Order: sequence, then structure tokens, then C-alpha cells
Amino acid sequence: MGKIKVHEFTSLDGAIGAPTWTMDYGFPDDLAQAIDGFIASCTGILLGRTTYQEFGPAWSTRTVEEDAGAPFFNRTPKYVVSSTLRDTDWGPARVLGGYERTAIEKLKADSDGDLYVSGSGTLVRAMIADGLVDELHLVVYPVALGAGPYLFPPGTGTTSLALAGVADLSNGAVHLTYGPAA
Repeated sequence: MGKIKVHEFTSLDGAIGAPTWTMDYGFPDDLAQAIDGFIASCTGILLGRTTYQEFGPAWSTRTVEEDAGAPFFNRTPKYVVSSTLRDTDWGPARVLGGYERTAIEKLKADSDGDLYVSGSGTLVRAMIADGLVDELHLVVYPVALGAGPYLFPPGTGTTSLALAGVADLSNGAVHLTYGPAA
């Protein structure tokens, strides 16, 4: 059985939308090492439809020379949670259908390794609410954007997590790792 490891770039006020604003902070080696550390055990990528459709064009043409993460994103099997997507054009990929807790539990149970999730706010919120996220990796940047989408938008309700790790990064961001609350 694998773990579900979620990764989000977030602002101080919790915005997680397309993180183009992170470019102002660069992508230093310690950030790359942190991400490499938690994806090393991942043998699958779990994404919502919107993130899958945004990542495909962004990653499919990248080479390892351009970005060390390209082989992981392009070669690793992807599982897409969507009730509307029928065909995949960035593979290997399989559409799981709309969100169902039991389908995610089965995918997790049948996995030989861990599952990596990036972005996919709607999917992540549902999995957190259902207790399916084993590790939540937040890279928090020292900026408040004042606009969402947010990981925990107003009205979400109380979500309790347990802090599992903190690391300062050289670009001013902080890598926070959370697990399920005890």
C-alpha cells in the first residue's frame, strides 16, 4: 500500500492557483532537493482534470536537460480524477472517473509505491476531508496574494493536521510537512 503525498506551492494567505508568482523567488537547489526527497518513493501521479490539462502542455515537451523533473512527470503513470475528461493526451495516463473515496482508497491500496499529487485543489480538499492524505507538503512563499483559489477556502470548516517537519529554504520560502492529526 502506498501513501498519498500532496505538494502545494502556497502564499502566506493560502492561495494555491497557478504558481507563476513563485518565479520571483527562483527554484534553488534546496527546494529541488526537498521536492526530490518526497517524490523519490512515488510511482504514480494523481491529478484532478484541470491540473492534468495544465501540466500536460507544460511538461510534455520538456527534456531532462531543461528540467530534471521532466522524466518523472512524463514517464510516471498518471491517474486523473474527472467526471468530464474522456481521453488523455499526456501519458501514460488513465481517467479514474469522478471523485469517489473508495476508488482513491483502492488506487492507494493497489499501488506499489506512493502517489504524488500537485495542485489539484478540488481533489486535494476532498481527499483531506476524507482522511486520504498521508503527507501534505506546503512550500509557503513570503507573499500574500489577496486572491485565490485557496487550499482551504472560507466555509471549509475545521481541518486539523499534525506538523511533521519544517525546513527553511534559501529563497525565503518554508517547506512545511503535515500528516493526519493524531
